[in-house]
Amino acid sequence: MITGKSYTGHRQLLSQIREIMATDGAAQSRLDGLVKAIASNLKAEVCSLYLRRPDASMELWATHGLDSTAVHVTTLDAGEGLIGAIARHARPLNLTEAPKHPAFSFHPETREDPFHGFLGVPVLRGGRLLGVLVVQNREARHYSDEDVEALQNVSMVLAEIVSSGDLLSAHELENVALRPSRAEVLPGLRISDGLGIGQAVLYTPGRVHSPIIADDPAAEEERLETAIAELRRSVDALYQGKGNRLGGPSREVLEAYRMFANDQGWLDRLREATGAGLSAEAAVERVRGEHRARFLSAKDPYLRERLHDLEDLANRLLRHLGAIEDLTQLPDNAVLIAREIGPAGLLELDRTQLKALVLEEGSPTSHAAIVARALRLPVVGRVTGLLDRLSPGDTVLVDGEQGEVCIRPDKAVETEFRTRVTERRERRQAYTRLRDKPAITRDGQHIRLSMNAGLRVDLPQLEESGAEGIGLFRTEFQFLLSDHLPRQSEQMQLYRDVLDAAGDKPVVFRTIDLGGDKVLPYVAHEREANPALGWRAMRMALDRPGLLRYQLRALIEATAGRELNIMFPLITTLEEFSKARALLYAEIDRMTRFGKAVPKAVRVGSMVETPAIVWQLEDLLKTADFVSVGANDLMQYFFAADRENARVSERYDVLNTGSLRMLRHISTLCDAANRPVSVCGEIAGQCAEAAILIALGFTELSVPPSAIGPIKRMILSLDQNALGTKLALWMGDGMGDGMGDGIANGQKNTHGSVRENLMAYAQEQGLPL
Repeated sequence: MITGKSYTGHRQLLSQIREIMATDGAAQSRLDGLVKAIASNLKAEVCSLYLRRPDASMELWATHGLDSTAVHVTTLDAGEGLIGAIARHARPLNLTEAPKHPAFSFHPETREDPFHGFLGVPVLRGGRLLGVLVVQNREARHYSDEDVEALQNVSMVLAEIVSSGDLLSAHELENVALRPSRAEVLPGLRISDGLGIGQAVLYTPGRVHSPIIADDPAAEEERLETAIAELRRSVDALYQGKGNRLGGPSREVLEAYRMFANDQGWLDRLREATGAGLSAEAAVERVRGEHRARFLSAKDPYLRERLHDLEDLANRLLRHLGAIEDLTQLPDNAVLIAREIGPAGLLELDRTQLKALVLEEGSPTSHAAIVARALRLPVVGRVTGLLDRLSPGDTVLVDGEQGEVCIRPDKAVETEFRTRVTERRERRQAYTRLRDKPAITRDGQHIRLSMNAGLRVDLPQLEESGAEGIGLFRTEFQFLLSDHLPRQSEQMQLYRDVLDAAGDKPVVFRTIDLGGDKVLPYVAHEREANPALGWRAMRMALDRPGLLRYQLRALIEATAGRELNIMFPLITTLEEFSKARALLYAEIDRMTRFGKAVPKAVRVGSMVETPAIVWQLEDLLKTADFVSVGANDLMQYFFAADRENARVSERYDVLNTGSLRMLRHISTLCDAANRPVSVCGEIAGQCAEAAILIALGFTELSVPPSAIGPIKRMILSLDQNALGTKLALWMGDGMGDGMGDGIANGQKNTHGSVRENLMAYAQEQGLPL
């Protein structure tokens, strides 16, 4: 804990820095004065400031104690030396014997060889690295926690100075990229489907212009406590439904967000920062920067996504401090541009004016993404550097279908995009008219269209989309969005709510598919080199059956007196399915012995997601009541191509004749065994791929709710038998070994895919793909 005496010294240092900044001297002389004052206060013989250049190298900009001729001469490559290590990890480095550290890099022009004690901290602005601040001593000194705290506070002040332009001239900052004024098309990541057009509103809450150093530390501490209390009240009100003008998203999302607002570690760091002499606003900024730098370096996807919630809380706290603009009231036709936003921040925006959201970061599984999809708000994420490319009011076109953003379009591009918006609106109206119409092909085959879901927020779309049931309910979402293991009663209530919403429509619950990229924060796990092929799903569940049994009890109790349709994920061997099935029936027997009600009927199915189970399918179908093809995993394993890696995933077409033969094998075996089979995953929700699946004999697809309209329209124009006959020709020799590629039949087939053949056929037949 920092002592009162230390606080006083550190506050004096912050006051000295403010006085130096107020002088009229040249930029370099003021910078020299700053490092000299830091060295004196921390009783260091050297203090140096390195700033990051556009190529990620680090240049010495000022020093007290090293050779002054090295300033603007000494440059370290990205990642080089101790400075590079601090920059790479964005964490302080405190060394008693710096020259003995393996990362140490000696530059003779600085004459730093006699110095052993070393303390360096990153200079961060909004989580972005601007430079590194270092102090050194000749003796083998280990710097105290108070020294580290003081240097971190000073580095924050320097970050504001450097980024504001108060210290460095325009000439010295000439390498900083200026905002372009021309039109640009920027690629991104599809997070929420839709098209949006409007004027840019820049959501940059990190750019706070309040004083950094506290004039009255006691008053700042009181301001912080008041703002924290207001923050808690506002989050509680949002959770309870007050002030949430946009309706009720899943309570799971807001429950997790609410827990972050009461995180004691986060609040303690804020209080320590104000106690060290920073203003309340600067304290929030500093702690935000620390979290951001550390979470972004984490490989755990859950930790990276939870950063967004912490950032949103920091923004809300700054708003309660009066440091940033309140954007709950937006201008007309607003397209919000943000680095990231949390679920609460998104819910508080004026939805009537918000047309789309674009994020520099963002993830399809983040809390905000889940809320955005529930609100049907177009969202594109991972558009790098967008905030620096835009000015408020710039026209922005957001294409959530393709994952692209066009900024400052010319009139022709904007007109064409508005036409797409109109056409999309008309298509949605047409899909609404088809909602209650059965999906029957022209030759009389009924295709069952079910929807995928995972949260309460998805349930209204069951009625709105016209889905015939829920073909895949992903139960793991409840676990992933909670900061604790959901109690059996919580799980049971969710499952009952799902069944009540579905009414007489069937619901298939998939047991928790955890592991891989879906890691629970409250369950210990080991890092794996290849998590997609590692300890996940049923492998984890069967090795540690307690969690699965816990869930099975909730499912059995929730479906008492009803039908329980349950399936197990990532089955690789017959033994895995047998063990999982035995666990289920053991729990049913247990509840029967205790006199509790059980389901009136039970159907047990298996996901088909591994090539291994495809070639054991005939035996699996002897005990499985139904199967569902998990096409996403199955295709990535079939092609040995990570579906998240665009460099390999886009090399292979799922309409390749090899993968189609595998799918035909599955359909044929299920038909022979008289077992229902469905297909879920991305390919089932895309018109071209869905048409081929139907031609292969699949008659049930489980798709995102937004895909049901387009898929149904395609089905109503499709002749299943006619396309099936064509497909046999394109694949080679019909039902034979298929070694030909259709060339002998005069069919065009590029790289083993039937896609071009299908597109030509669709155009000829008027099939809407």
